[in-house]
Parts: sequence; structure tokens; C-alpha cells
Amino acid sequence: MKAVRLVVAEDNAFALEVILGKLSADDEFTVCATVTTGRQLLQRLPQLGRVDLVLMDIEMPDMNGIEATRELKAQFPGIKVLILTIFDDDENIYNAILAGADGYVLKEESGDKIRTAILEMLDGGAGMSAGVAARVLRMMKMPRLEPALLEDFNLTMREVEILEKLKAGFTYEKIASQLFISSGTVRKHIEHVYRKLQVHNKVEAVQKASKANII
Repeated sequence: MKAVRLVVAEDNAFALEVILGKLSADDEFTVCATVTTGRQLLQRLPQLGRVDLVLMDIEMPDMNGIEATRELKAQFPGIKVLILTIFDDDENIYNAILAGADGYVLKEESGDKIRTAILEMLDGGAGMSAGVAARVLRMMKMPRLEPALLEDFNLTMREVEILEKLKAGFTYEKIASQLFISSGTVRKHIEHVYRKLQVHNKVEAVQKASKANII
């Protein structure tokens, strides 16, 4: 069996060292290149010969991982993309899947889990961390989060999630606790919601979002 040829797109030197360490224990994998930006990835790929899969960080300069995934899939549809990131929020997961990512695994996972995700993807499956898979299933059960319902107001997935919790009567502190973010971040999201919906308080925001079938 030929070794799986991988490219790692990661701009953090320490994170890259950890990833390479997790992969080095398995002789099934050959890392044929590492890059630090999405743009560099797209420039290097044509020069590398056969590439089976890219391990893609999300937060990178000069074209992030989601944008790079979208471009990569348009130019090299046969290359699999496994998002490898610290971000497990709905918005990043949703956007990565829309961009064409074949899997989504958190950096905290063990080398065995990353290996399993890679092999599942190459076999036609979708490698995901357990928590990410649960979020994907939940999003699939919530058709009101389809982009077509949000495009008039340009709301993000996180903003809709916060609107739903406001509708349920949760306080800012309770929302922050449930979403693992700070109360200040919740307030900032709500300010964005008010501006996008052109309302002045949470009652108006919930009413307008409900009337538009967003929540």
C-alpha cells in the first residue's frame, strides 16, 4: 500500500511541531510539505505531485483555512481536506462544510484519532471529533439556519444561536455559560444583531427574527 501523502497547512510553529509529532508514529503517512498560509498552499500544490490530503488550520494569514478549502476544492477536487483546528463553534464548522471540507477534527485529539479520521476520509467517510459530529447533527435538524433564511439580514450562525437563547428568556450570563464565551462577547454579538436587524432592544430583535422565520 502506498503511503498517504499529506500537506500540513499550519502557521503556528509549536502547533505544527505537535501535529508532525502525532503523525510521525505512523509510517502510513508521508508529509510532503508544510505551509503557513492558504495562499502558499495553493501555490505549492501543483509542484508536489500526488497529494492525497491536506490537514488545514482555520486561522491563518493571507487566506484562512476555510477560504483556502473553497479554492482548493475548485482547483483540486480529488484532494481531501481535514480541518484541524481549535475552533468547535457552529459557525466555523458550518462554513468549513459549505467550503467542501471532508472532515473536521480538533487539535486536542490524539494521534490515533487523527489517523482514524484521515483513513475514514480516504475511504469515503467523514472524519470528525465526536463533539463536532454532534453539532453537525444538531444543525441538520434545524432548517431555519439555512443561509437562505439569513441572507436578508446577514446574520451569522452564532448570532442566530444567541437570538434563540434570548427568545427562551436566558440572561446574558446564562448564554455566555452555555456557549463557553464571555458575557462581553455575548453583548458584542447582540449589538451586531441589533444593527443588522435595525432594532433597539431584545424584544424587538426576537419579534423581528421570529416574524422572518429565523428563530
